Amino acid sequence: MPRDAKDPDPKRQSGCPPETAVSRYRRRAQTQENLDEALDETFPASDPVSPFIPAKPVDSGQ
Repeated sequence: MPRDAKDPDPKRQSGCPPETAVSRYRRRAQTQENLDEALDETFPASDPVSPFIPAKPVDSGQ
């Protein structure tokens, strides 16, 4: 496939001017920016759970 799946199919668009290289770049840059922002917003949830469990302090009995 010579285009990304999210790119509009030029055969199905009648009456629309073809997408220019500049507009394609801007559209893809905006999409990437949106994905990066979404990832930043979900960052704490994407951290792995820490397997570290602190030990209880030893009671010296003094």
